[in-house]
Amino acid sequence: MNNRAFTLSLLIAGIAIFMVSSYIDGREADFKKRYGDMRQVVIASEEIQELETIDSKKLKVVTVPGKYVMPDAFTKIEDLNFAIASTPIKPNEQITPPRVSFPNQKTGLARQVSQGKRAFSVAVSEDQAVGKLIKPGDRVDILAPINYGGGRIERSKVKTVIQDVYVLATGKRITREVPLVGLQVDDKIKGLKLNNYTDFNNVTLELSPYDVQKIIFLTQYSSGIYLSLRSNNDKNQERIGATSLFDVLGEDAEEARQYFEERRQQLERRK
Repeated sequence: MNNRAFTLSLLIAGIAIFMVSSYIDGREADFKKRYGDMRQVVIASEEIQELETIDSKKLKVVTVPGKYVMPDAFTKIEDLNFAIASTPIKPNEQITPPRVSFPNQKTGLARQVSQGKRAFSVAVSEDQAVGKLIKPGDRVDILAPINYGGGRIERSKVKTVIQDVYVLATGKRITREVPLVGLQVDDKIKGLKLNNYTDFNNVTLELSPYDVQKIIFLTQYSSGIYLSLRSNNDKNQERIGATSLFDVLGEDAEEARQYFEERRQQLERRK
């Protein structure tokens, strides 16, 4: 009797295991049919800033259903050696080619210039370029102090010469391209801070051919040009009059005019 009961128990247990296994296999097959096979992808384990050199410590490999794998997502961390984030990457976000760039020997600046425009570089200092906080892709206005009276201050003006100018590059850092600065050895690559790169002495602007001529004139015959940073969403171009000494003095301008008039009369009498 006991042997029969034991055998019956084993048979029931076997049937139960078979039924459970069949159910699990069925659910797994249904899952695969709906979501695809499980695949490995590389994701960010913590936030990665724009233009940050991607450290392997900020990456990990996880397994996800095929349906949720992004197109061309990276599957191996080693494939991202020396990669630089083209955009901010959030934790748990899959790493895909549009998110990263790799150092290369081609700057491709010509490909960045719009048809009918020209790339032209101007030398700048911190005072002239918003503390060198300008980045490729920003938009700026170009201003210049102009004197048309032999150095006389009352004949000097500051003029906004060109508005809404696209910045193609700062130094060797180019729009939508990884710069070549500091990429010779691994240690330099790891230490590169592109999101606050300020080691540049010139800015390359996208200008019309006629505006290029204006800038050359100003660099040759004025005391320099200045860049003011504007919002990328601000496309308005205002009519801005030049600013003179009298505009700066405001309500005290009349006193200055009287001074210059008296000085002019004194010089006339000496003649």
